[in-house]
Amino acid sequence: MSDAKLQAVLSSLSQVAKQLDVLLSDKPASDPCCVKLNTNENPFPLPEPIMQSAMAALGQQYLYPEDDNASLRQAASEAYGVSKDQVIAGNGSSELLGLIYRAFLVPGDRMAMLSPGFSFNRKLARLQGAQFIEIGWGADHSLPVDDLLLGPAKDAKFILLANPNNPTGTFVPVADVERLVSQSDRLIVLDEAYVDFAPDNGLHLLNRYPNLLILRTFSKSYATAGIRVGFGLGHPEVIGRLRELQNVFNMNVIGQAVGISVLGHRGAYAENHKHIKHERQRVTVALSKLGFSVIPSHANFLLARVPAGQEGSWWQGALERQKILVAFFEDAGLENYIRVSIGTKAEMDEFLEVATEIAATAKETTPLCRPSAAAASALSR
Repeated sequence: MSDAKLQAVLSSLSQVAKQLDVLLSDKPASDPCCVKLNTNENPFPLPEPIMQSAMAALGQQYLYPEDDNASLRQAASEAYGVSKDQVIAGNGSSELLGLIYRAFLVPGDRMAMLSPGFSFNRKLARLQGAQFIEIGWGADHSLPVDDLLLGPAKDAKFILLANPNNPTGTFVPVADVERLVSQSDRLIVLDEAYVDFAPDNGLHLLNRYPNLLILRTFSKSYATAGIRVGFGLGHPEVIGRLRELQNVFNMNVIGQAVGISVLGHRGAYAENHKHIKHERQRVTVALSKLGFSVIPSHANFLLARVPAGQEGSWWQGALERQKILVAFFEDAGLENYIRVSIGTKAEMDEFLEVATEIAATAKETTPLCRPSAAAASALSR
């Protein structure tokens, strides 16, 4: 395509699309030899009855999936004790987040999120031409209800709260969430992606408050990140409008079958969840002995401040050179942290062995960390 033709094509883009960075294919493929602890996956096989459901669905690959995910929504309504009209099923909860932004925001509108939080929301707001308002967590990672009701977020069309939160893993009492929902007349989106690793959930609030929308995903607690199954639970009027925006055949036959089977066999994951909680505690203690400061987590990962005088990016690179992948964030306040997903015992043993070796030589080889006034205000309270 000539330069003139390319410029003609690009000039036709929407204003929002023109402002997006060009996405290049410059990322190397994942090394299968690496211990992958950077994306909060649940690295265990599906229980046998769920695997059988997946294989049976694969034999129906020539059929279109069920329209509107009717059977999957029915199974979710029975499992969660809500009506079918209160359920939307999605290609992961990320699809449902995108629908919420499309449904509630037009250019110039505001939405608010507790920060630090799931960074993908910044992109979703930008795609709608909306203002993304970040509200810092309160002292000890508490829920700043007054700031959300009266502060910069007071004009937001909706407020997004993840509980447990990503990337911190922190959990706020559901009573505090109810206080926010009850005092607000705006939509409160409660993202419970990691709730199966936490002590409580907000499901019992659903029928009391029509302005509450709960998101769930099977990626974390039910080991189906590659299959993409998620749910939104809320008032039928809100859910119905989101379903109208949804793409036709948004899920495939395998996702639908696995979702239904998981809902019918949630007890099969009891040992899985017990293992993750046990390893979460074991790794917390081990990292603390190496000089890390680990934030107490209620998810399937840990956010850990690296030892004093060292940088999170240096630790990420040092671990990656030893085939251990962890997450690092450049966001203000997170520069001196790494996030470590909880995997199998063998994976966590290997991570701790490598981390111990790195820590033994780190003082002589690492640069001093950058000043972290933002870190003190965002995460050290």
